Amino acid sequence: MPFNNQKVVIATAGVLTVATAWFLYKRSKATKKALKEVVFVLGGPGSGKGTQCELLIAQNPNIKFFSAGDLLRAERANKSSKQGALINDLISKGEFVPASITVNLLKNAIDSCPEGSKYLIDGFPRNLDNVRVWDEMLSSSCSVKFCLFLDCPENVMMERIIERGKTSGRTDDNREVLKKRFKNYVKDTVPIVRKFGEQEKLKKVEADRPMEVVQREVQGLFKEIEWV
Repeated sequence: MPFNNQKVVIATAGVLTVATAWFLYKRSKATKKALKEVVFVLGGPGSGKGTQCELLIAQNPNIKFFSAGDLLRAERANKSSKQGALINDLISKGEFVPASITVNLLKNAIDSCPEGSKYLIDGFPRNLDNVRVWDEMLSSSCSVKFCLFLDCPENVMMERIIERGKTSGRTDDNREVLKKRFKNYVKDTVPIVRKFGEQEKLKKVEADRPMEVVQREVQGLFKEIEWV
C-alpha cells in the first residue's frame, strides 16, 4: 500500500477510535443519568424515621415514599392477588416472606411513578439477604445514593414509643414487646449498617436530639444530592 494511503487509513482509524470512544462515553453517562435515585432509611422503632421522611416529602413533591411493610400489608389485603395469598400462607405458617417478593413489590411501586421521581424507602433492607436480592433485581435500573441511618439509643426510642402509645392505642407499644423488637432490630440492622459503611454509602445521624436539629442535618445530606 502506498505510504500516503497508509497515512489515510491510520488517520481514519484514529478518528473512528476517538468517535467510538466518545459515543461509548456519552452512552455511559446517559445510562448513569437514567438510573432511578434511591435512598434507604434505617432506624429503630421510635427513631423518628416517619417524621423525617414526611418533612423531606414536603420539601420536594418529586420524592416518593415507600414503606416495605405497607406494601406487604396492602398486597396481603388484595383478595385478587395470588402473591398476596402466598404471603398470607407463608405468614400463617410462621415462615419468612422471600426477599424476592418484597423487592418485586418495591420495583412495581417505583415503576408506577413519573419519570424523574426520587425514591425514599423505609423499612428496607431488613437484612443482608434483602441487599443481595435488591442488587440482583434492581441494581441495573436503580442507584442507591446512600443509606440514611437514624441512630438512637434504645432507652430514648423506648420512651418515645411508650409516650406515643398513650394516645395511639397500639397494642405493640409496651415494654416487653418493644424489647423483643429492639433485639431483632439490632441483630438484623448492624450487619447492614456495616455493609453500607464499607461501601462509603452510609450517612449516620444522631437521632436522640430535638427534631429540628435532626431535620437540619438530614436536609443537609439531601441537599448534597440535590433532592431538596
